[in-house]
Amino acid sequence: MAQQRNTGAGAEAELPEYAGHYRLESRLGSGGMGVVHLARSASGMKLAVKVVHAEFARDPEFRGRFRQEVAAARRVSGAFTAPVVDADPEAGRPWMATLFIPGPTLADEVKRNGPMEPGRLRLLMAGLAEALRDIHRAGVVHRDLKPSNVLLAEDGPKVIDFGISRPDDSELRTETGKLIGTPPFMAPEQFRRPREVGPAADVFALGSVIVHAATGRGPFDSDSPYVVAYQVVHDEPDLTGVPDELAPLVLRCLAKGPEDRPTPDELMRELRSVAASYDTQTFIPAQRTGETAERKPPARNPERKPRKHLGKRSVLMGGALVLVMSGAFASVRLAGPGDESHRETHAKTAAAAFVGWEAKPASASGGMPHCSYGLKVLLCAQSGVVFGLDMSDGSLLWRHSGAAQTVSGPPVASGGLVHAYVDGGRRLAALDPASGAEAWRRTVPTRSSARYAGGVLLLGDVDGTVTGVDSASGDTKWSRRIPGTEGAALASFAGDPLAYATSESHDGAQTRITALEPDTGEVRWDARLSGKLEPIGVHDGSVYFLSTDLDGNTTAVVRYDPQSAASTRVPLPVSRYDVHATVRGNVVYLLAMGGSLEAIDMRARKRLWSLETSVTRASTPVADARHVYVTAPDGRLLAVRARDGRLLGQTPPRLGTRSDKVVAALPRPVVVDGRVYAAAPDGSVFAVDGRNPSGW
Repeated sequence: MAQQRNTGAGAEAELPEYAGHYRLESRLGSGGMGVVHLARSASGMKLAVKVVHAEFARDPEFRGRFRQEVAAARRVSGAFTAPVVDADPEAGRPWMATLFIPGPTLADEVKRNGPMEPGRLRLLMAGLAEALRDIHRAGVVHRDLKPSNVLLAEDGPKVIDFGISRPDDSELRTETGKLIGTPPFMAPEQFRRPREVGPAADVFALGSVIVHAATGRGPFDSDSPYVVAYQVVHDEPDLTGVPDELAPLVLRCLAKGPEDRPTPDELMRELRSVAASYDTQTFIPAQRTGETAERKPPARNPERKPRKHLGKRSVLMGGALVLVMSGAFASVRLAGPGDESHRETHAKTAAAAFVGWEAKPASASGGMPHCSYGLKVLLCAQSGVVFGLDMSDGSLLWRHSGAAQTVSGPPVASGGLVHAYVDGGRRLAALDPASGAEAWRRTVPTRSSARYAGGVLLLGDVDGTVTGVDSASGDTKWSRRIPGTEGAALASFAGDPLAYATSESHDGAQTRITALEPDTGEVRWDARLSGKLEPIGVHDGSVYFLSTDLDGNTTAVVRYDPQSAASTRVPLPVSRYDVHATVRGNVVYLLAMGGSLEAIDMRARKRLWSLETSVTRASTPVADARHVYVTAPDGRLLAVRARDGRLLGQTPPRLGTRSDKVVAALPRPVVVDGRVYAAAPDGSVFAVDGRNPSGW
């Protein structure tokens, strides 16, 4: 929580007068998530109170991230941090109050008074090592140690702002629109493998912070964060200006491999041997004098070779660095030669049999095509058009104009025909799979819930009437009012002979599930289960559900066996928002807003693994026996190993000219016989070999 005394005009005129019982007196500074105020308790104690920005207070993702910040700050609250006094992450404007610590940030100190002298540098390094030891003992990784997050107090440095920290027993959260960290102070593994970031990343950041304190710049320096990212992973640090007695230790902190860096305890031991005794001066900032402006920079060490400056040159070298800009979200992925995902060579021989392809059969301005597989054709819908592609090479087989301008899903193969919405979504048209010619069309009532099950189109009205339409002819097969399905949503799943109508009680405490026989409308079984449930798939006769709270956060996965009427509930370690899920066997794969992908084994009743994909939004995951696939908003296709959640590969982004357009629903990949078909914002549809994601 940066306690900078920036007293300029505030960005938020509606800032509250109080946060809880604490009166906000003045504005200390502003960060990405909120504004920090100087406040006082009833007893007169000075506090620093962070109040979340109004727009973020309405965002469940940011609320979740703030709750995590409060929990982490409380966990490490001690001598080397700003102790948490009070907090209310559930308030209309969430806030957290910590003890006010007088003193500037390291960033301000260096800006005002220039680089630190060697004695103060040793004290700073020792103090930060102590702080990290304390933080890591509490089971927390800070992940954003930088000069603006270090307060220089009279009794030593204090580490603040745990906004993106990660407790060992909780889940990493991303911040929409930003990298997970600050590039000049991020460790190589934060770019390569964000989910594997551990305490050693904080030690790397400590080394970068010391270089900044000694020189006024970082060990990797550029105006471009992407150039910095490349330098962090591949280049040697520039330690010109770092005192000779500290340079070897700083260099060890900046080792590329986490295992090669010293621990905070080792740092403290090494620092004791650097000098016979530490300077006894405190961290009280040097007073500004007339000489400050004329302070000369430290002389360069003639024996130390300066790092070559990359300047404006391209950083897309040898495929090592992939830079992605997706809407407001920036993701950096660096895949070095040691990446384990590039070692799966056993799949390359098999992959040689299939050559991937890319096609743009419709207008690039039509957005992302939504595709499905049926009748041996890749069936796709885009704004205003439906088309069929040859699975082997992507060649256009046919196209049908007049499709709905807003695409909410792919065409469906049912009754030997291709079904898609036309006329602005008011009608369903059935098309010939060989030519695209229209066989029949039918008006869909605006209040209906439509779902295909086998060769039947089911239309559910809000009054509980369900109608079965023959998919081949368009004729009505049956229509009846089914008790308990008023306002119900219809669901069906590939390979399952039944369809399901689900309706919730008004208080969300119970969900009624009615299983229907699509051909006749006969009710096979009816059950009432606890909680607010959404069906996501079936396996071996059981139906799987997501369980959500009243705020829409997914809290558990539920399996219901209609034969025994028994249900199994597996709570999630951390509740998730805006979850998309798929079922394969006994495992449920969930992808939430913010990019958290996890696997829940319903037979073992536990989570198998969790991966932070660094993708703010993504499609519903699709799984086969070996991999899980998702589509990102920038058109990347990501492949994750199903057994352990390791990211194996991803395709390049395909943004197109409408990269600022946000789609309501991202198309899920299509997996057929080991090949994966996906779509991108530039209007392209492409195919890759799913057996070799590392070769994408």
